[in-house]
Amino acid sequence: MAQIIFYILIGLIIFQAIMLVRDVLMHRDDLGPGNWIINGIIGFIADFADTIGIGSFALTTMMLNVTKQNKDDRKLPGILNVGHAIPVLTEAVIFVTVIEVDPVTLVTLILAAIVGSWFGSKFVTKLSETAIQKWIGWALLITAILMLLRQTEVIALLGKGNTAMGLTGAKLVIGIVGNFFFGALMTVGVGLYAPCMAMVYMLGMTPLAAFPIMMCSCAGLQPVASINFIREKAYSRKIALAITIGGIPGVIIASQFLMGLDITIITYLVIVIIFYTGIQYILKSRKTVTA
Repeated sequence: MAQIIFYILIGLIIFQAIMLVRDVLMHRDDLGPGNWIINGIIGFIADFADTIGIGSFALTTMMLNVTKQNKDDRKLPGILNVGHAIPVLTEAVIFVTVIEVDPVTLVTLILAAIVGSWFGSKFVTKLSETAIQKWIGWALLITAILMLLRQTEVIALLGKGNTAMGLTGAKLVIGIVGNFFFGALMTVGVGLYAPCMAMVYMLGMTPLAAFPIMMCSCAGLQPVASINFIREKAYSRKIALAITIGGIPGVIIASQFLMGLDITIITYLVIVIIFYTGIQYILKSRKTVTA
């Protein structure tokens, strides 16, 4: 099963690359001069952090906001999903061959996230800029809270001593429903990693099992979500392409140092920044309404 998923992931990398390159070539005029290096560095940092379990969506949102690279918040969900798709697929290829998870659990949760992303991307592309700002703001705050709970081991205590590598019965159903909603929320800009990790803990699985589940889920759903974002022109081609180019080496380098890397201080710093950015987006959405 791991080999089958491996080849599917390779196929998705090729599919995503063709889809992105084709759209970029058809709209060359949208590229032009710009801060390619800054956006590439954002991709590198975000996907490095993604590979070691911190997540990339909230961090990318924060860095794009601080560097003022994105001028249209309506395109942010598309930038996140399209730009990080190939780097996340690369992560999934690496982890699915290293960590063995029950195949039924892995496949059903991946499919649930993919279906959720399809419905989510069709909904998100129709939202106003104010709605996107508000959803992203709250999504960032929720992500930060979940990261803080995970970091302080509040959630981990619920699954202390867990060794299961798969789910059955009612737990499997809960996992499928949960990943469906997490997949839909991915298209709004909230990362799947933190909620998926929390769900895995609470359903009795070992935290190690979360890595292939969450990475393969994101790897499967992001190309699917990208179809709608690209079709609706709801993303920035230049930023997404730069993030993709910078993100791939970030994944490869981070995967070499993952097991021995102490990221506690970095993670706490990221949590504080995400909280701040989330509040800024909520305030921004209120200013847009009153303007």
